[in-house]
Amino acid sequence: MQRSETLEDFYRRYPNIYPQREGIPHKAVGNFNVYSRESCGKYAPYNRRDYYKISLIIGQGNLHYADKTIEINRNALVFFNPQVPYAWEPTSEKQAGYFCLFTSDFIHAPGNASILESPLFQIGGNPVFFIDKKQESHISMIFQKMLSERDSEYIYKYDLLRNYVNLIIHEALKFRPADSCFIHTTAASRIVTLFVELLERQFPVDSVEHTLKLRTANDYATRLSVHPNHLNRAVREVTGKTTTEHITNRVVQEAKALLMHTDWSVAEIAYCLGFEYPAYFNNFFKKQTNLTPRSLRK
Repeated sequence: MQRSETLEDFYRRYPNIYPQREGIPHKAVGNFNVYSRESCGKYAPYNRRDYYKISLIIGQGNLHYADKTIEINRNALVFFNPQVPYAWEPTSEKQAGYFCLFTSDFIHAPGNASILESPLFQIGGNPVFFIDKKQESHISMIFQKMLSERDSEYIYKYDLLRNYVNLIIHEALKFRPADSCFIHTTAASRIVTLFVELLERQFPVDSVEHTLKLRTANDYATRLSVHPNHLNRAVREVTGKTTTEHITNRVVQEAKALLMHTDWSVAEIAYCLGFEYPAYFNNFFKKQTNLTPRSLRK
């Protein structure tokens, strides 16, 4: 997890599976592409990508996402945010379905509403939606239209492809329980949204040279231009937890991911997460998890 994987890295990793199409400059298709998943039968490395991805998974495997592992044991629609590192570990021979890759530039075309504000791409949410046969058939049809349109000569095909991405997102939103879509109606909820976005923006830590800039509730309050007590009241009112609890939980989550998915030393991880000495990090981690960093890694 040394750096984010780019679209160019993706194409280089699969030169025989996803060759550059003749007559189409690589840059021209780099903002959007769609493929069949038949070739997804090998382990995809755990790291952060610099592109968004929507995948219709027909097959089984383990999705290592942030600091947790989600077992995919039936058909699923999965949404990947470039801010969250992940890896795919197939556990069944059959790997079918489709996936599309796109960058924020593709979505932020003139006159196009931002897809990226969808709750499906929110950091900290559950990216996996298990689907039934009827839903699978419907989503597959949309991906098939994407494949057909990708290779067409229609002058407005990228506008149409953006609409197909929007359609998949709206179909997925229908799968969500009605009460899972939260609309901010108070000043407190807006402050909490800004706090959570600022917190998540510090992660993931993808280099040993990367250190957290904001470590305390006071740091976040200063950056948001509010009094620490006001921030803490708002956070507790909306979430039931203190600002410090949220910061602590997120640091622990990142520590687990770094311990499990990198070969960095405990001292390097401690430094990246803002601890002056490894002993301070060891004490903090053991207090929060009842495990030492080394025991979790083993």
